[in-house]
Amino acid sequence: MLVTGFPADAFGTNCYLVAVGEGEQCLVVDPGIGVLDRLEETLAKHRLHPAAVLLTHGHLDHTFSVAPVCGARGITAYVHPADREMLADPSKGLSADLTSLFGGRLQYTEPDDVAELTDGAVLSIAGLEITVDHAPGHTGGSVLFRLPGAGSSWAAEQICLSGDVLFAGSIGRTDLPGGSTPTMMTSLRDKILPLADDTVVLPGHGPSTTIGRERASNPYLRDLTAAPGRGL
Repeated sequence: MLVTGFPADAFGTNCYLVAVGEGEQCLVVDPGIGVLDRLEETLAKHRLHPAAVLLTHGHLDHTFSVAPVCGARGITAYVHPADREMLADPSKGLSADLTSLFGGRLQYTEPDDVAELTDGAVLSIAGLEITVDHAPGHTGGSVLFRLPGAGSSWAAEQICLSGDVLFAGSIGRTDLPGGSTPTMMTSLRDKILPLADDTVVLPGHGPSTTIGRERASNPYLRDLTAAPGRGL
């Protein structure tokens, strides 16, 4: 399996490409601001062909390029319904200072084909099976994408694309519209902590990590206890 990516020029948002191997169809995860040239270079390098775009949540720094990426290839964008309105109007997810910064100058449209994600759904796309976990707190529609990691460069049992739910050493902010600290803590307890320690976490910003490393050292996880009875 091939998992590669790069940070966007703005906000350092990680854009990932996931495929069963070189020369295959792929998933594009979180195409943010100013990524189109790097995305085309990465696709060409690995001879990949986008089959869909997956969005971990609706914030502008993760969705800015979704319409041109989808529109150029006639592919579907997947997002949780709680964040869908941000695809057409990103200001709904911005703080007052960021709204003032952008000042309505951005021309933005929702992709032509949008499919909505549900908790526990298993997507079968491009030869991959991706499990969706609804994990609100950073936004109302934040999700995790989990898939088997065997054959990846990490040789992990499982990979989790965590968006802005979990970072190496931290978690996503909860003070933007749609955010909630108590809801975030519930998501961490119910959706993050039950994952196996060797699960590789690919976050929306910053370096990769593992669940075991975060369970031991992340201050937001250390005092939480996993909810019983959640099957994976």
